Amino acid sequence: MMDSPDGTGTVEDDRQEAPILDDRSDAPENRHKRAIFDLPVDVVIAVGRARPKVKDLLQMKRDSLISLDTKLDDPVEIMVGKRVIARGQLQELDDGSEGLGVRLTEIVDVSEPF
Repeated sequence: MMDSPDGTGTVEDDRQEAPILDDRSDAPENRHKRAIFDLPVDVVIAVGRARPKVKDLLQMKRDSLISLDTKLDDPVEIMVGKRVIARGQLQELDDGSEGLGVRLTEIVDVSEPF
């Protein structure tokens, strides 16, 4: 229930809030179900793709350049396995580490099973 917009009373709120993990039962079967959230997952950031011929790969040496199918400002794909789960822009970390990160710009609908 929540206050109505005109302040005259209350109205039913049909929205369902997402469950909070901490509020769930500590029953053993729920603990095992939640254990999956602690598993590490390899995430791959795909900057672009190339399709060189084998003979070109065999001729490569240090400082050879592989041309990608993307431009510098194109979004990168964030993947788990072979499935794209999000897209984003490469960004230099501003924590002084000179590291690289990805600022998410799009979350892909992953409601269908892998």
